[in-house]
Amino acid sequence: MRNIILAAAFSLAATAPFTARAQEAVAVSENPEVLFTSPDPHLNANKQVVYKIILELLEAGHWDKASQYIADNYIQHNPNAQSGLKPVVHYFTEVLKVQPKSIPAKISMKVADVVAEGDLVVVTYARTDKDPKNLSKTYSTTWFDMWRIKDGKATEHWDPALLNEAPDLR
Repeated sequence: MRNIILAAAFSLAATAPFTARAQEAVAVSENPEVLFTSPDPHLNANKQVVYKIILELLEAGHWDKASQYIADNYIQHNPNAQSGLKPVVHYFTEVLKVQPKSIPAKISMKVADVVAEGDLVVVTYARTDKDPKNLSKTYSTTWFDMWRIKDGKATEHWDPALLNEAPDLR
């Protein structure tokens, strides 16, 4: 009888949907400014453009400065914003109603890592979201932004945004 019970329990466990979760929280850099530098002058310059986009545009909302960091022919892969400098500025200032505030000395976004290769810069951020199966719990995950930088300006952008999902600027 014991073997039958064990066999039934094993069979049930093998066919039941796996619901247990185990994960490590995404680690945040204690000094993200260092991640936006490189001994390679080209990569360093590209990382600095992205740093200014995060600091002055995304965090401080100074979209009046966008033309310093974003090209007129900017290609946007986020499904909520159109391509081009003017449509991206419109999206943040008119759709999301972002208001400018003081530009901080340093970024406050929870940066996990910054990787640059050629003309691409990828920034990953730690993100905490509500568990959709249990809203009293949260889980750790990442968000990313990737920019193509040419001639000192962002010419293309990717992120994992879904349609009608506002960017998470935590």
